[in-house]
Amino acid sequence: MAGDGTTHDEGEHYFTARPASPDERRTLVVHLAGRDVEVETAGGVFSPDHVDHATRILLDHVPEPPTAGDLLDLGCGWGPITLDLALRSPDARVWAVDVNERALDLVRRNAERAGATHVRAVAPDDVPADVRFTAIWSNPPIRVGKPALHALLAHWLPRLVPGGAAHLVVGKNLGADSLQRWLADELAGRADVERVATAKGFRVLRVTARTPADGVGAPG
Repeated sequence: MAGDGTTHDEGEHYFTARPASPDERRTLVVHLAGRDVEVETAGGVFSPDHVDHATRILLDHVPEPPTAGDLLDLGCGWGPITLDLALRSPDARVWAVDVNERALDLVRRNAERAGATHVRAVAPDDVPADVRFTAIWSNPPIRVGKPALHALLAHWLPRLVPGGAAHLVVGKNLGADSLQRWLADELAGRADVERVATAKGFRVLRVTARTPADGVGAPG
């Protein structure tokens, strides 16, 4: 999943567990967590030839992830965000979630190649219901449509721990500002929503779950 407007295999990688397009495996060297990392990608997944611009902007503008706890890459694709999280936080547990089984297989392969044994690449329903996240990073699938996107975020964002933060990158021309307003309304009293960066037509939004010290609990 991703939402930067790229049309390669558009639709298939967002909705299909088993892409029909040719696998077409390939190897790339990409720069993640301050180092060059060799990864495997394939057809039928989002942005198989490079780290897409939206994801790169997200990685350039998020703070260092928590060093422990459960971290989530929501809509992982072949895994650039997952790998960045895993390499920066070797003592955390990193969850890579996607509906695309080919993408999940690639994440597992890439994590093994990078020695990141703390990565769990799974379908959404395979994340235990009691897991709560200290951080969520996502290039969310804007092109699934507003109702599906809202349902997706309404399911996962309430699983932040108190004080935990989600960072989302969204194209301005794909509704970043309206999404920010919706998030603020949806999570009113439970989380704070703000724009923390703007670059090359994209917004980075931060959703921070409130703590008991704020007078309320985490979103839920």
